[in-house]
Amino acid sequence: MPPTLASVVRNSSLHLTVLAGADHLERPVRWVHTSELDDPTPFLEGGELLLTTGIKLGTSTKSLQAYVHRLADAGVVGLGLGVGLSHTEVPQPLVDAAAQRGLPLLRVPEPTPFIAISKAVSAALAAEQYEAVTTSFEAQEELTRAALGQNGTAAVVRRLAARLGGWAALYDSSGALSVVAPDWAARRAARLAAEVDRLRRRPAPASAALQGRAPGFDTADEDFVVVQSLGADRRARGFLAVGTEDRITPTERYVLNAAVALLTLTLERSRELRHAEERMGAALLRLVLAGQVGTARQVAAGLFGGLPEGTIRVLVAGAAPGAERAEGEAPVHDLTELAERAEQAGGRAGEKLLVAREPAGKEGKDGKEGVAHGERLVLLAVDGGAVHRACLGAVEEHEGLALGVSAPAPVEEAGVAYAQAERALAVALRGGRRSVGHEEVGAGSLLPLLGEDAVAAFAEGLLRPLREHDRTARGDLVASLRAWLSRHGQWDAAAADLGVHRHTLRYRMRRVEELLGRSLDDTDVRMELWLALRSGEE
Repeated sequence: MPPTLASVVRNSSLHLTVLAGADHLERPVRWVHTSELDDPTPFLEGGELLLTTGIKLGTSTKSLQAYVHRLADAGVVGLGLGVGLSHTEVPQPLVDAAAQRGLPLLRVPEPTPFIAISKAVSAALAAEQYEAVTTSFEAQEELTRAALGQNGTAAVVRRLAARLGGWAALYDSSGALSVVAPDWAARRAARLAAEVDRLRRRPAPASAALQGRAPGFDTADEDFVVVQSLGADRRARGFLAVGTEDRITPTERYVLNAAVALLTLTLERSRELRHAEERMGAALLRLVLAGQVGTARQVAAGLFGGLPEGTIRVLVAGAAPGAERAEGEAPVHDLTELAERAEQAGGRAGEKLLVAREPAGKEGKDGKEGVAHGERLVLLAVDGGAVHRACLGAVEEHEGLALGVSAPAPVEEAGVAYAQAERALAVALRGGRRSVGHEEVGAGSLLPLLGEDAVAAFAEGLLRPLREHDRTARGDLVASLRAWLSRHGQWDAAAADLGVHRHTLRYRMRRVEELLGRSLDDTDVRMELWLALRSGEE
C-alpha cells in the first residue's frame, strides 16, 4: 500500500501536528512537492503533499481561503505549513478554510526540514514499489506453476481468485461459463453474460470495468469487476472476469495481467492442439463420407474414442450471399465461429463430432466442372443432440451463414446424407433462408427450389409470342392456355372457366401452337408452359 498522511504523521522524527482535516488522513500520498507560489496548481498532478513556508500567502482571510480552494480542487491530499520563517504560527483563517474543505493541514515545526519529509515519503514509496515487484514476481511464479500443472486453466483461475481476495471466472469463446472460483461466485459470474457478449463483438484484446450496480450489471453486489478478452490475433479465445470488494491496486493489476498472459498462452497452445485434432477429424469425416466407415471406426477408436453412434445428421454450412458485418465488430458470423460453437457444445454434452472445412471450388459430378461455391463447413453430429441444436441456434442468431441439414441416417449412410445436406444448403442460399432441412426440400412447390432469375428469363422468352399477340390482337391466349392446362386439357371445363365456347378455346390453343412452334400434345411442353405461367404468379 502507498504511504498515507496518517503514516507520515505517525513518523515521530518529523514532529508533525494535524491542525485540520484529521478525518482524511488515510489519503495516499503519491509525492511531496514544495512550492512558495500563490498558485502552484499548474505544476501539480494530484495526490501530492504540498509543503510551503507561506511567504507569499499574505494574511487576509479571503486570500487564504482562495489558496486552500485551489489546492483542494487540484487534488492535493494535504498541506504542510512550515512555521518560524514567514509565520510564527499557522494563521487561523488558513486552519478554518482547510477544515471547511476537508483538506488535512499539518504544522511543520522549524527544526524539521522539508527534505526530511520528502525523504520519508520517498522511502515509503520505494518500499511500496519493491513490495509490488516482489509480490508480482511471486504471484507470477505461482500462476505459472499452476498453468503448467494438470487442468492448468482452472488452476490459474483458482490461484488468481485467492491472490485478489475475490472471485474469478473463465468463459469460453462462445461466452459460456467454464470455470469459476470460488464456487459461490457462479451466480455473480453468470450475470456478466451481456458484458461478455459485448466483448465478443470487439477485436481482442479488449476489456471493460464496472461496479456492482452499473448499467447492464443488475445485481445488489457491490463488486468491482474487470472483464478481459483473451486472444493474440484479434479473435477472442475466451474471457476472464474478476470481482473484488475494492478497486484493484497497481500490484493486483500486475497479478491480473500475468494471469491474462498465461491464460492466453494456454488457450493458444490448446488451440494448436485442437487444430491438429481438427485435421485428423476432417480426415476421418472424409473416410466416412466416402463409405469407408469400417476403417474410420478403427482409427477413431484410438484417437477420439469412436465415431458418433446411433442416428446422425450431416450439416453443411456456407456464407450467405451479401452478408455484411458491422464496422468494428469481430467476425462472429463466420464458419470458424460456427465450428467453435459446435465443438464447445459437443464437449459440454460429451457428444462425438466430426468436422471438416471444404475450400471454395466448383461442385460437379464425374469429374465435370459444376457450380461454384464458397468455403463450407461440414459436420457429422448426433441427430437432435447438443451440436445439432447449437448449429441451428447459431445460424438463426447471427446473419451471415446458411445451413443445410440432411435427413436422419445411420453412420453407414453418411455419404447419402451429405448429398442431402448439400441440396438443402443450395435451397437455403437460393431462398435467402437461414437453414433448410432435407425434409423441406421434397415438400411444397418445385418453384421455390429453382433459381428465380433463370426461371423468369425462361418464362419471359417462352411466353413472349403469346403476350405480344394478346397486346395487338383479339383473344386472350395466355389466360386461355392457363385455364386449359389447369383443367388438364379438358375442353368443356376450361371453356366454362373462361366463359367461351369449347370451339373458341380449341381455336385459341391451335393459335398457341402456331405461335410457339410446339405441340400441346407433348407432355414436356405442357410442363414447361405450366412452370412458365406459374413463375409469373410467384
